[in-house]
Amino acid sequence: MEKNEWYLATKQLLTHLQRSGITRLPKAHQTLPDAVIAWGQQESSGHTTQPVPLEPIAGPVKSNLVGQLATTISNPQQTITASSNISSPARPVSDASLITAVTAVTATQLPAVAATQRPATVTAVSQVPVMDEATAWAAPKGTSAERIESLRILSGEVKACRKCSDIVCRRQQTVFGIGPEEVRFVMLGEAPGAEEDRTGEPFVGPAGQLLDKILVATGLKRDEVYIMNTLKCRPPNNRTPTEIEVENCRPFFESQIEILQPEYIICWGNVASRALLKTTESIGRLRGRFYRYQQAKVLVTYHPSYLLRNPDAKRQTWEDMKFLMRDMGTLK
Repeated sequence: MEKNEWYLATKQLLTHLQRSGITRLPKAHQTLPDAVIAWGQQESSGHTTQPVPLEPIAGPVKSNLVGQLATTISNPQQTITASSNISSPARPVSDASLITAVTAVTATQLPAVAATQRPATVTAVSQVPVMDEATAWAAPKGTSAERIESLRILSGEVKACRKCSDIVCRRQQTVFGIGPEEVRFVMLGEAPGAEEDRTGEPFVGPAGQLLDKILVATGLKRDEVYIMNTLKCRPPNNRTPTEIEVENCRPFFESQIEILQPEYIICWGNVASRALLKTTESIGRLRGRFYRYQQAKVLVTYHPSYLLRNPDAKRQTWEDMKFLMRDMGTLK
């Protein structure tokens, strides 16, 4: 195999292992499922099917096995260190011996590799939680009255916050969020603008008007969703929030989501998606699929303000909304 063909084959194998639920390699006397072995033999013989795109990987993967394996075999010149189960000296891994090597080593026998040495694509997507990694909410949802009271107390804490010195001295008021306490959908944006800072309500300026149109086209009403921003105060001159400011507001927006416990979270723009999913991936890389935040399905798309500046991207956002409706079962 050529080097690029080898790299594609190894990525396909990793994807296949993950989809098969394999997060730890068996010991030398054990074997992988027959389907996996057959697939590997098919790859080694050169009779391959259409490549399967590498999907987001839950991070960190259990026992970090897949991440370590990806690092070890991403370069065909790298070697697997000799261990108690491999008596021969270390040698380059060939495509023909891939399955043999995989079945012979365990997670503890793979060489430790620094995170900075891993392929950028593997490192990036491994940070994003995937659909099958759902975890329970930290606390019970509580009654409607309890959620209303919890949101009221949290709103008071937001108003009292003075952490961001560059913002707090300029804001007119905080913009906590608006919507019913019993809700399926949370719309998570970036930060308040001038109109939001004046009214205390999120998404009421030009971007908010476009959001309303998107919701109507999707079959949702504004009073049926909970709308909030990552930042609760307007940054000066509507600049992009800093990482420190996002971290200062993290306890607030995470607590809001925990109280509401929605079924879906739609992240509008880079700031929201990076804050919630803790990834540096772009919207273009993240959109078009669901991710998991606790038990909520997370969809990423472009911010309405971006769509106002780049109308051509509206078509892609509409595709994202159809993807949402398809999952909801409401796409006509």
